[in-house]
Amino acid sequence: MDTNTSFTHANGSSQLFTSEEDSSLYFTYAGDCNQLEVNNLHYEVDTASQIPWYERLSEFKLPWEIQGDKQTAIDKLSLRVRSGQMLAIIGSSGCGKTSLLDIITCRDEGGGVTSGQILINGRPNTAQLVKKSIAHVRQDDRLLPHLTVRETLAFVARLRLPTHFTQAQRDQRVDDVIAELRLRQCAHTRVGNDYVRGVSGGERRRVSIAVQLLWNPGILILDEPTSGLDSFTAHNLVITLSRLARGNRLVLLSVHQPRSDIFQLFDLVVLLSSGSAVYCGAARDMVPYFTALGHPCPRYCNPSDFYVDLISIDRRSPEQEAQCLERARVLAEQFSEKVRDTDDHMWKSETALMHSESSSPQPDKAEDDQVVVISKDRDRLPGRLQQFSILIRRHMYNDYRDLVTLLVHGLEALLMSLLVGFLYYGAGEQPLNIQDTVALLYMIGALTPFAVVLDVIAKCHAERAMLYHELEDGMYSVTSYFFAKVLGELPEHCVFTLVYALPIYWLAGLNEAPDRFLFNFLLVWLMVYCSRAMALFVAAALPTLQTSAFMGNALFTVFYLTGGFVISLENMWLVASWLSHASFMRWGFQGLLLVQFRGNKYPVSIGNFTLNVDGIYVVEVMNMNEYPLYSCYLVLLAVCLVFMALYYVCLKFIKQKSSQDW
Repeated sequence: MDTNTSFTHANGSSQLFTSEEDSSLYFTYAGDCNQLEVNNLHYEVDTASQIPWYERLSEFKLPWEIQGDKQTAIDKLSLRVRSGQMLAIIGSSGCGKTSLLDIITCRDEGGGVTSGQILINGRPNTAQLVKKSIAHVRQDDRLLPHLTVRETLAFVARLRLPTHFTQAQRDQRVDDVIAELRLRQCAHTRVGNDYVRGVSGGERRRVSIAVQLLWNPGILILDEPTSGLDSFTAHNLVITLSRLARGNRLVLLSVHQPRSDIFQLFDLVVLLSSGSAVYCGAARDMVPYFTALGHPCPRYCNPSDFYVDLISIDRRSPEQEAQCLERARVLAEQFSEKVRDTDDHMWKSETALMHSESSSPQPDKAEDDQVVVISKDRDRLPGRLQQFSILIRRHMYNDYRDLVTLLVHGLEALLMSLLVGFLYYGAGEQPLNIQDTVALLYMIGALTPFAVVLDVIAKCHAERAMLYHELEDGMYSVTSYFFAKVLGELPEHCVFTLVYALPIYWLAGLNEAPDRFLFNFLLVWLMVYCSRAMALFVAAALPTLQTSAFMGNALFTVFYLTGGFVISLENMWLVASWLSHASFMRWGFQGLLLVQFRGNKYPVSIGNFTLNVDGIYVVEVMNMNEYPLYSCYLVLLAVCLVFMALYYVCLKFIKQKSSQDW
């Protein structure tokens, strides 16, 4: 059945399809001509602002004692590139390649001062415009390891494509991207990572590009896409990027020193030295340009290698550094003089000028006829509820395929339960005395929560970089991720707590009444979940795994010491007493005591006499009978909700950058 569907481009135009088969052709059509223009850009970085606060603390320096200096990352750079062209930014390390890409994509976080102008399709670049127009592929691949290539793209298609797309159209788009990026042979292979075997490095890089191409951006920016790849894989990847540029896209990438066959694939080249352009123009004209300046490229030498070496700064001695800086400054000034009167800031040879004058672009009437006006409600992206549904499915697909981690956590809980249970099982048929029972109940609430804190913090930091990038790209909202994360881990949490609580309860011979066991299990469940919620908050609030683990351990230790077992509540000083009211260990321990001791008789020997004493008196002696049992459940639930609220606030207002990104 033919159905009219449409897709709105970043510039506001819309592409009309008359059938599901026609929609597959959209992948090779990126809308009207896109243009990126940089005019007289100047960018300075404050080195002090790039030092994270936790490194300042480690150096025992006060904020006013840290003095930074302004370093020029980009100096008076101008360029213009259009759809159908691939522009490569080439230069040595520290020349400003990544800084330029960050400024274009509004992700400059170095505390820099920017002057100049960046225009996207004639409009100043803003974060909102960048999200709609530009796809940014980072240098490091951040993908879920246990999803296959097709599943990874399918979930992104549900998040990034408009809601009026049918499932068949989304599947067709995924198939088109897989075919275009030559991923068909590994479509059903897990992505993998350093610990999970999956696709190769070049295939993983192409998957990262495919994730961005699904929503068909007009401008594609890549930061060091060939980094870490062998020469053959890097060449094939750049061939793919060149083919994408021919499909009416604007491709902009940074690269260190490409080999000669890769260099020949570039349409335009920007050669940077200390933030200044020493050449900006067609790649084929770079050698004639430098030859005319007296720097011919030797025969059988890679031009990119030779000219990057020519403008690199040798800092082995002050004399060599000064000589290199002077040579780079002269070359930058010579280029500035060459392009002073040009509109696009690109140097052109005489042949290129004659060709540009003889050919003038003509509008494609066939494409203009396909542009229609549609209502904005047809272009809605998935709402928060739909995002939540997609994210929770993706989360569960990835987590529950990690059988090794699930088995390790399950065996950890089972082994801990069996060790403690068999220790108390050795008492024989005699019931545990009061002292042993109290110690066992406190141990039940202390052992597993501590292990959970460290596991949750480590997992959150492993996912943190991918979360940061996806939130920056506007793939979903914080609210959707929050509920998908919390609810998606509930089944695992329930099974984990059951595996831990069941063996230890029956092996230790605690109260065999079914209702007592259920009350006991619910208390353990809440205590373990409080530790999980606390770990989520700490992991989102602090920037590194080390600081998060330290703070999580410190908070748990405080709650452990003020739980009412190490020191009685009545002997605590004022501050410790206040902390005990917020300690989930204290309320869980009090609830376990009430569940276990109330209504049970325990023999107490006084000289030659033995009396059967109601267990509730034991709880009263420990000053743990001040509040009713239901208050323990309510306080534990409140602690869970408070930590979850703090976790949400951290996700909302603290950028979830991983430690290696600082």
